[in-house]
Amino acid sequence: MSPSFRAGARVGFRACLPVSVGLVPWALVTGLAMVGAGFSTVQAMGMSLIVFGATAQLGTLPLIVAGAPLWLIVATALVVNLRFLIFSAAMARPLAGGRPGLRWLCGYLLTDGVFATMLERLRTEPDPAWRLGAYLAPSLWCALVWQTSTLVGVLAAGSIPRNWSLEFMASIALLVLLVPMARMRPMLVSAATGGVLAVVLRGMPLKLGVMVAIVGGIAAGFAAEHWQEREAQR
Repeated sequence: MSPSFRAGARVGFRACLPVSVGLVPWALVTGLAMVGAGFSTVQAMGMSLIVFGATAQLGTLPLIVAGAPLWLIVATALVVNLRFLIFSAAMARPLAGGRPGLRWLCGYLLTDGVFATMLERLRTEPDPAWRLGAYLAPSLWCALVWQTSTLVGVLAAGSIPRNWSLEFMASIALLVLLVPMARMRPMLVSAATGGVLAVVLRGMPLKLGVMVAIVGGIAAGFAAEHWQEREAQR
């Protein structure tokens, strides 16, 4: 670890520490939901480690419980995680280079909070070692917080009072992540389009309205980014 890597790690960790607090209620809700769906502790933590995405986990759980076809479960998980295509494209240049294993690790650890908090700094910092440290340190920390809190939710599923309204706190945590990302026009267009479609199509069976809303939001975001680039070239 070079001095610049450690310096970036310190900056990234401090910047993302407040965001990581919001992961706790969201992870607790996810752990509780998996136990409520009939998962054992090993199954729940296995899913948490392999999928490592609350939206994919919570989006597929009702389908698993309902005995939906495997193709629909897989398609739902892929669709709700399509936003990571945008995140990965934005992070590709700041985190370019390095060994393949390290790039795989960076991809696995990619989360909404670190992306929203560190993207602009990573895109402007010239030192690649600094960028890597600023990304990996908070990403590893958020992964640790997530898995630990999920395990607590799984183990304490029968002890956490329902009147704690963890679902509401988790939603607030997501809004905290959304606000900084919405400062960019493509992200704002994507969020607005997805939100409107989700409300309009909420009556579709098997929560398919959410899938349509996600695809529509991402398509709108790409269109807005393309339009913005064309305007900048004029």
